Amino acid sequence: MTRKLNITAMIPAKLGSTRLPMKNLALLNGKPLIHYPIRAAKNSGAFNQIIINAEDAIFKKVADKYKVSFYKRPERLVKSTTKTDTVVYDFLKKNPCDIVAWVSPIAPFQTGEELKRIVEFFIKKKLDSLMTVKDEQVHCVYKNRSVNFNIDEIFAQTQDISPVGAFVYTTMMWRSRTFIKTFEKKGHALLSGKVGYFPVVKLSSVIVKKKEDLMLADSIMKSIGKDYKIKYDSLTNKIRRGNKR
Repeated sequence: MTRKLNITAMIPAKLGSTRLPMKNLALLNGKPLIHYPIRAAKNSGAFNQIIINAEDAIFKKVADKYKVSFYKRPERLVKSTTKTDTVVYDFLKKNPCDIVAWVSPIAPFQTGEELKRIVEFFIKKKLDSLMTVKDEQVHCVYKNRSVNFNIDEIFAQTQDISPVGAFVYTTMMWRSRTFIKTFEKKGHALLSGKVGYFPVVKLSSVIVKKKEDLMLADSIMKSIGKDYKIKYDSLTNKIRRGNKR
């Protein structure tokens, strides 16, 4: 009989931020930003436990409010220069599990259903590391060189070119044993072992880092669920009447 995997959702948070102070607690459509990843993790049904990883005791109150767990991160790991690898390694050493998912606290539109599919993809593909990406089906260049199109051919239509995956970090996942072993050997482990990439839907890629991001996200959040109808310029009335005949 196969042992059931112990999968943890880790939501990293901190009080300080250079671009948007206390961003995890900033209100988005009336609820704190961190509310949304907690809700998504719960709705996914994919995790044995959900843990907020933060340095300040105020997040213990947040965890209690939403009935999830709390891990107090060491003060030395909350600097702007602290690397993700180090934060994950510290967490795994103190909170043993088979698989850990870094669920971004600043990606309010990621849904529980998408989180569930990410976890299923990770397990099905037998991955050790996973990064979420946003597929950009546009012409891309890097250092003045074409990436996904040929400049010596007729200019390709966007629907005919291969998409380029840009990291969005809404969710990152690791197999704990592989991560710890690689980190202790190399000092880094973000992309360790067998790596996979999962393309998220466009809304999930909306990340809140600055005030402008929060304003945009707030507007989107308030419009979700409303009955949106496409309207046209009055000049099109004649065209539409003709189509009905």
